[in-house]
Order: sequence, then C-alpha cells, then structure tokens
Amino acid sequence: MLVAAILAVLYTTVLLVAGVKPAILIGLVSGLLSIVPYLGFIIGFGTSLVLSIVQYQDILHPMLVVGGFLIVQLLEGNLITPKIVGESLGLHPTAVIFALLAGGSLFGIGGMIIALPIAAFIKILLAEQLA
Repeated sequence: MLVAAILAVLYTTVLLVAGVKPAILIGLVSGLLSIVPYLGFIIGFGTSLVLSIVQYQDILHPMLVVGGFLIVQLLEGNLITPKIVGESLGLHPTAVIFALLAGGSLFGIGGMIIALPIAAFIKILLAEQLA
C-alpha cells in the first residue's frame, strides 16, 4: 500500500504539472489501481493522454503526460518498489527485481503477483536449511 500511495502522489504531481483536469482524481485512482501490476499505469496513462489531447489540442501537454508517466514508471520499477517491498520482505532490491522479471516472463502478470511471496518463501527455506 505504501508503494501505491507514493505512486498516487507522483501521478497526481505529474498530472498537475501537465495541467490535466481532474489531476487529483486520476492520480489517486492510478495510484490505488497500481496494486495490480500495470493496471494503474494503463488506466491512468490512457485517461490522462486522451484528456490532455482533448483539453489542450496541442502536442506539449500530451508529451508532458508521456514523459511524466515514463519517469514515474522508471522510478517505481527501479527504485521505489525494490526498496520498499524488499525491505518489508527482507529481500535485497536486486532479488526483488529478479523475482518480478522471472515471474513475469514465466507466468505473465499472475506470475508477477505471486513472485515476491514465493521469493520470500524460498529465502526462508534456504535460511533454515543453511542454519
């Protein structure tokens, strides 16, 4: 939930900077939906992009949305989620990234959802076997 809250703040900030209305609503919904991998991004990005095109009818505002969402996704995937989730599960951030990539490549979104609990379980098993 902490990751979702951080993403909600970041998405809202991006949308406020881009001038998309209603920025706060879209940002909060995108952040909350990000609990399901990619859902918050897809809903928020798609809605924001369409609204920025309709509201401003120029290229600047949609590009601000694209750039902002890209930056937030990069931060989330490479910094926020590995750090926060890794600490809460006792996994190194690199292990978090590896588990998510492995789960996603083997089983898609469902694999990404179950990847971290499985990785934490494996860590516990290995720790008990080596102790």
